[in-house]
Amino acid sequence: MTQQNELKTAMARYLSRRWFLRDCGVGLAGIAAGALAARTGLGASSAPNPLAVRQPHYPAKAKRVIYMFNAGAPSHLELFDNKPELSKRDGQLPPADLLKGYRAAFINPNSALLGPKFKFERHGKCGMELSEVLPHTASIADDICLIRSMQTDAVNHAPAQIMMNTGSQQFGRPSFGSWTVYGLGTESQELPGFVVLTSAKGTSGGASNYGCGFLPTMYGGIPFRSAGDPVLYLSNPRGIDSETQRASLDALQRLNQLNLETAGDPETAARIQSYEMAYRLQSSAPELMDLKSESKETLDMYGVKDPNESSYARNCLLARRLIERGVRFVQLFHEAWDHHGNLTAGVKQNAIDTDKASAALVRDLKQRGLLNDTLVVWGGEFGRTPMVQGGNDGRDHHNRGFSMWLAGGGIKAGHVHGQTDEFGFNVVADPVHVHDLNATLLHLLGFDHTRHTYRFQGRDYRLTDIHGNVVEGILA
Repeated sequence: MTQQNELKTAMARYLSRRWFLRDCGVGLAGIAAGALAARTGLGASSAPNPLAVRQPHYPAKAKRVIYMFNAGAPSHLELFDNKPELSKRDGQLPPADLLKGYRAAFINPNSALLGPKFKFERHGKCGMELSEVLPHTASIADDICLIRSMQTDAVNHAPAQIMMNTGSQQFGRPSFGSWTVYGLGTESQELPGFVVLTSAKGTSGGASNYGCGFLPTMYGGIPFRSAGDPVLYLSNPRGIDSETQRASLDALQRLNQLNLETAGDPETAARIQSYEMAYRLQSSAPELMDLKSESKETLDMYGVKDPNESSYARNCLLARRLIERGVRFVQLFHEAWDHHGNLTAGVKQNAIDTDKASAALVRDLKQRGLLNDTLVVWGGEFGRTPMVQGGNDGRDHHNRGFSMWLAGGGIKAGHVHGQTDEFGFNVVADPVHVHDLNATLLHLLGFDHTRHTYRFQGRDYRLTDIHGNVVEGILA
């Protein structure tokens, strides 16, 4: 509650200053000039801002996050978790005791076992076993921590995606990115604190995956489009020049300010903030999205074939550019991994689309000295069953055991955590629930997850609900 009270006080002081400046006839242009002066040391410091940088509970190992969310449920059995016994029993029925109390999403649980479709080899000094379809991830094996014991409560895509990102299967909860910006603010003056980039299909969970829930709107993720204006209606319509736009924004701000003073609704403050951010984005966003300044070597490293064409590779490179400009949280969504059939070809194609760029992002951050204090997360909402679906080339949803990998600030590099049984079905060592993962990520950002709360409708809420433990085994 202390953090929430500090936020309310900051907003009150911030808005009182705006009221003073408005009545003195200064307007938003004066505020912008004052903020610029404060940043450049030419004037008095500006009043507290709801998005200003704030300190966490204790010194953090990570300052920012890049979350590569590969939605659709990548098969851990084809990518990260080698199961020779499953190969030996390909075509056989699973042991009866394995299925006790088990309820599958779609298939008859007593379906034939399906052996992994790809070979595995050991890589790096750590000897991490990875699939042959991930040669680039294999090249950074000594930089990542592979968790093979993930668990979640949900068995279908939308609730599982929402749970992974918000800690709950229910709509309306703040996402991890929103909790991060709420806690830390943002270092960027020209870009949102939380930016969302998408490729492939839209996620089943939709905007709930990156929404602010009951937190003030200013903490929600802002989707950037891959073509045209990064944000809709960012360009001025014909006949509207910058002076006309500025005058319109000043008039709109005065009306919003009057409403704020009357009703005291923090969403009005968020509206004022959003208009000003949109104004600044008109210059900052096009520069961000233009990759002309990137070398051919960098573009090739990520696998960006056309700098103007939307792709997962381009989004990975944009993620690095965003955090360089002070953005606190960048989330990539790539939903293409739902392989109830056509598993072999589908996994292979998705690996081609994502493997090179994912590894390049880690390598690039490391080369630029950014990896040490940047958390990088790669994963989906759950895994796939060891039992077959769709003839002999598909797998159903599986929430009892799956894999993710992490890299960067405070994460133990070249490490494998947890273990599933010989079928990749149940976790048999060091389970990591979604709540445990989120508790650990917040810990690395400097937060005690039990204290990082927001009071809503008479109750203190948190990302980890009433659960979660920091996973000490994956900390450096």
